[in-house]
Amino acid sequence: MRLSDLPKGSPAVVDRVDDAHASDPIAQRLRDLGFVEGEPVRVVAIGPLGADPLLIQIGSTRFALRRSEAARVVVNAQVAA
Repeated sequence: MRLSDLPKGSPAVVDRVDDAHASDPIAQRLRDLGFVEGEPVRVVAIGPLGADPLLIQIGSTRFALRRSEAARVVVNAQVAA
């Protein structure tokens, strides 16, 4: 599933960041920020009326991402035990 589709508050783990094209600077920047395989992530807040931006927490750091940027991150949702 895409990070942009993850419900607010649901825990997930980053699987990968998809490149829109070769040498995609946005995808590389997301990787540089820590969106790498195995990192826990969750959506903390969603913009008004379900729009931009999304407040994303990865580790102890929070980022505001556009929905289009979050859609590049593929995650595996975690099932509550």
